[in-house]
Amino acid sequence: MTDISVTRNDDASRYEIRSDDVLAGFAEYDKKHGQIRFTHTEVDPAFQGQGLAGTLANAALTDAAATGDAIVPLCPYIAKYLETHEIEGAEIRWPKRPAE
Repeated sequence: MTDISVTRNDDASRYEIRSDDVLAGFAEYDKKHGQIRFTHTEVDPAFQGQGLAGTLANAALTDAAATGDAIVPLCPYIAKYLETHEIEGAEIRWPKRPAE
């Protein structure tokens, strides 16, 4: 059985997902002024199709919500995840999109 874990790496400003201790993906963020801004999410192609991106997004967003910081989904994957999943206690600050 595969061991999947998600950890926050504050030094690298990202949440990391590991599959049997191998880095499989990450969600980058920056924190400032009471906000945690998710900027980029990536899963290694070797691990795609296993649901790891969703697992990573859920764990990262749940942890971010627990800090009390507002979540700003600048990353398209994180934004899409938040549109379809409820994160308990999360304050979402949607970025303003430029007028089209």
